[in-house]
Amino acid sequence: MRSIIRQARKSGPPSVAHSAGQVQQSFVKWSTLRAPAAGRKMDLRRDASGKPLSTAKTAVKKAGLLYFVFVMFAYTTGGPFGMEEMVTTSGPGVTLLYLLVIPLFWCIPVSLVAAELTTAIPVEGGFYRWVRAGYGNFWGFLAGWWNWSASWLLGGSYAVLFSDYLGGFFPSLVGWKHYLVSVALIALLAYVNIRGIQMVGIVSTALEISVLVPVVVLCVMAATKWHFNPFHPFVPPHVPPFQVFGVGLALGLWLYSGYEQCSSVAEEIENPQRNFPIALAIVVPLSITTYFLPALLSLAALGNWDKWNTAYLPTAGLLIGGSLLGFALTVAAMLGNVSLLNATVLTSTRMPSSMAEDGYLPPVFAAKHPKYGTPWIAILISSGIYALLAFHTLAQLLTVYIWLRSLVTVLTVLAAWKLRKTQPEKPRPFRIPWGNVGLAYVVIAPILMTIVALVFSDKFALKWGPVPVALGVVAHFVFPQIKKMVEGQDEM
Repeated sequence: MRSIIRQARKSGPPSVAHSAGQVQQSFVKWSTLRAPAAGRKMDLRRDASGKPLSTAKTAVKKAGLLYFVFVMFAYTTGGPFGMEEMVTTSGPGVTLLYLLVIPLFWCIPVSLVAAELTTAIPVEGGFYRWVRAGYGNFWGFLAGWWNWSASWLLGGSYAVLFSDYLGGFFPSLVGWKHYLVSVALIALLAYVNIRGIQMVGIVSTALEISVLVPVVVLCVMAATKWHFNPFHPFVPPHVPPFQVFGVGLALGLWLYSGYEQCSSVAEEIENPQRNFPIALAIVVPLSITTYFLPALLSLAALGNWDKWNTAYLPTAGLLIGGSLLGFALTVAAMLGNVSLLNATVLTSTRMPSSMAEDGYLPPVFAAKHPKYGTPWIAILISSGIYALLAFHTLAQLLTVYIWLRSLVTVLTVLAAWKLRKTQPEKPRPFRIPWGNVGLAYVVIAPILMTIVALVFSDKFALKWGPVPVALGVVAHFVFPQIKKMVEGQDEM
């Protein structure tokens, strides 16, 4: 990660050279990329039909490095909550090993790809447009669609988890009241996101500091009560192998996913060619630490691995530090889900807006708010979908989500390889280190991890995972027809 910071610093501090007008000029300079499938030039300033995109944009208040670090951390991590079920599913030993090893095959190579391509092509839509540049319209559409539809599976569940924790304080919060709270939270965060990334960053910073403080206290207190071997047993006895390795791996991939997702807001970051790699260098190790240390130290203090469940860390805090720490961690878990949902709305809604600019979705998705310059219609529609799905936590659908998330990640890393081959002369302020060996590592490692995760999927995921994948292919051919029908009616 030190190489990321060193290379990013070479691009210099933010200056007037990164004003909106000059960024637009630099975009014209490097946005023409070769579409290898057709052997023709692909201009990312044009939609799928070749029509020029509108470059008139309302000024957006951009996020500086500090706010963007917390936005990225909020989206990719949010806090240590969510990893607890791995302990009983895969065993404490495998869980701790996963938390250390999975990043080597997943978030570290993906973050290196995101750093290189964001500094080379810092455009709204990020990885979706990288894939489109490398492999053409079809695969670009799938990258965007799979990512956007994957967010539907999780967006509403964060609001539901918030209401679940709140119900612990207010037992009468059930039924329609529970749903109403979830929808109200989604609506509030939709408003925050319409205000722009700077407001999202302020909220993320406040939320994540509130989350991390009690987590640090838990780690310190647990370290003073180390009584057990946290790695024992390595795997739970009498548990099917697919549960030990497959389900736990799917959960681990979810925990460490999303580093390329933040590239979708590259144009809303101050000096992205400098700040994006630095943010990755900070967030990746912080994320690993946030998951590993609370798990390691709590298991060492309690030794009750078989009691862990989805929301166990607040209980661990109660047993280790008393009622005050237990309460603080419960509130932190609530705020962590708010932070996750807040960042999810930000990053996922740039997919439909970018795809609409490229002509894949109705133009209304690309509409910018007249005051804040954000894709407010895309934010409202996405939030509406989250609200419709905010009935349960969709825990089993996590393994289905991994199908979509993994395939998007594979397309992203392959885009880095393809653009190195087709556009070797393109300026890259940050380059993946270690030459061809490094490039091979960042491509092969995530692909291998994806194959293992999909092969070891549980029966539910093997049955339903291919369904949303196939729906993306269908959508690619259906939406243009719908667009033609709409345009035909408008002409009449």
